[in-house]
Amino acid sequence: MTSRHSQSTQVVTRDAVWQQLEALKSNRRKRTQTGTFFVEGVRAINLALRHGWVIDAWVHAPVDHLSDWAAGILSSHPAPRHYQLTEPLLQALSNKVDRSELCAVIQMRSQAIIPSGQITAPLLALFDRPSNKGNLGNIMRTCDGFGLHGLAITGHAVDPYDPDTIASSMGSLFAVPFAHLPDRAGIEGYLETLSSIWPDLQVIGTSAHAERRLDEADFRLPTLLMIGNETEGLSRHAAGLCDHMVSIPMAESASATSFNVASAAAMMFYEANQQRNWRSGGSGRVDSAK
Repeated sequence: MTSRHSQSTQVVTRDAVWQQLEALKSNRRKRTQTGTFFVEGVRAINLALRHGWVIDAWVHAPVDHLSDWAAGILSSHPAPRHYQLTEPLLQALSNKVDRSELCAVIQMRSQAIIPSGQITAPLLALFDRPSNKGNLGNIMRTCDGFGLHGLAITGHAVDPYDPDTIASSMGSLFAVPFAHLPDRAGIEGYLETLSSIWPDLQVIGTSAHAERRLDEADFRLPTLLMIGNETEGLSRHAAGLCDHMVSIPMAESASATSFNVASAAAMMFYEANQQRNWRSGGSGRVDSAK
């Protein structure tokens, strides 16, 4: 690592800086107040840098203990602050069994979940009041895998910037545009804006009681997929905004009555992606749909 970075590095003990780093990991209010969040892991950091997220601070092991990857990141991606922690302090801060050698404090950012009007048939998702960090992270990862153009998160929801959510997303949080719509007015305004750009927009939700099967919907149209809360499903308000409700068929012999929300979302995204690929002769990415 260059001397420029070495000279600006603050050696951290269990002081105020340490308390701030711990708070960013565990306290949603602290993350909101500072507009920053804590990230660790090679994949997550690489994706954050690839997608242009702003690094507020680097947190790392003593310089002579860093791998070539970590030293290269510090040299090529400057940040206003560098915090050096001893091995025991890094282990105490890390969520991993094998503690991370390099962590980051990253700035939150506003993201557009209204795609460019040049996209002829966007595919978007809305997750209604997610209450489980793992499910939210998994759905972000699935959105990334199937190339969705954005994810809206509504109501009283778990924090997308929580370390558990980020870990469950496998870093896809940095690749998928997402935003929080706190109330009904926000949701309705979002739908009005989408409909003004794509008048043929359809809003599709799922219900175990819907007569129309998932594969009977035409996902080649501009589409917003509604994903219900883990225990309550879609709220009455959200369900009322849907143009169509579809069901995901289960085996007649199944004792289960429903799918996990992340599994159900994956099936919806897969069906939409397949229709846009095979029926339209596309490349398999949703933005190729006509």
